Amino acid sequence: MKRGLKDFDIDIYNLSNKKHEYEFEVGDGFFQQLPDSFLQKGDLKAKLVLDKSETMMQASFDIVGIVEIECDRSAELFDFVIKTNDKLIFKFGDEYQELTEDIVVIPRSAPKINVAQYVYEFIVLAIPIKKIHPKSSNPDMDDEAEDDDDTEGNLIYSTGMAKPTDSNEEEIPNADPRWAALANLKIEKPNK
Repeated sequence: MKRGLKDFDIDIYNLSNKKHEYEFEVGDGFFQQLPDSFLQKGDLKAKLVLDKSETMMQASFDIVGIVEIECDRSAELFDFVIKTNDKLIFKFGDEYQELTEDIVVIPRSAPKINVAQYVYEFIVLAIPIKKIHPKSSNPDMDDEAEDDDDTEGNLIYSTGMAKPTDSNEEEIPNADPRWAALANLKIEKPNK
């Protein structure tokens, strides 16, 4: 970790088994020190409540502030409000391991943990997939975009099969050969 991110170190070796509270300032320098960060500017406060017991630490992150992001439509930069509350569990074990997205095993002998990456991930997860500048928001365009989103991904397949007639035989003109084999299967009714 770079020097500025050391502010996000928490000495856990000597922590007593109770709740501990921490506050972190998240600014431009924070984002610029993280590798591969798509965020460059922001002004946020991150509060962390760490509830330590013999076997684990339950962490509750409360992050509030703004980040500068780029509009997907206009490519114009704008401030986006972040307000998120996330939980994470650190279990004590033999070696570092991520069990799930919210359970992390840390070595019992670890003297400290650095929460900078977790703070960054929670901020990024609070940003919507569609990033639209409030000024470029046009109600008519939004309605059209929503209509497009509703139909996007819906594919309609035609098998070329006609509806069955009243006779026992089914008409199958221009049937897709993959479906033709299925049409030949007959379901027999059980005798009563």
